[in-house]
Amino acid sequence: MSAQATGGCVCGGVRYEVASRDKLRQVVACHCEQCRRFSGHFIAASGARYQYFRYLSDTTLRWYAYKPGVRQGFCAQCGSSLFFDYPAEERISIAAGTLDDSRGLNEQAHIYAGEAGCYYALPTELVQDDWVPLDCPE
Repeated sequence: MSAQATGGCVCGGVRYEVASRDKLRQVVACHCEQCRRFSGHFIAASGARYQYFRYLSDTTLRWYAYKPGVRQGFCAQCGSSLFFDYPAEERISIAAGTLDDSRGLNEQAHIYAGEAGCYYALPTELVQDDWVPLDCPE
């Protein structure tokens, strides 16, 4: 089993751990309007199944649900965008930039390209308009 993956927000009020680095999903960049508004740009996220994920500290973690079945987690102290939680799917997406060490992760897809901001270019080789969600490792 590989070493744990850890991460957190800028101020340290939220810290988390994934039991094993090989349980992290590869990175998906989402360009939908909601992700852009949540992060200030597009969001690049890894993820893990709940069974491998745990909070080490969540005293400043807050949630915002913009639609049923998904909610966004952020730090109420420093404002860091951290998570997209999908309770019915038993997984959590983790903002890749919040990982302490992202070695071994690569972008696998750019999704919702039609909603991308007009101020940046997309890497066309990774755009997937017919995208099927990448599952988190078992």
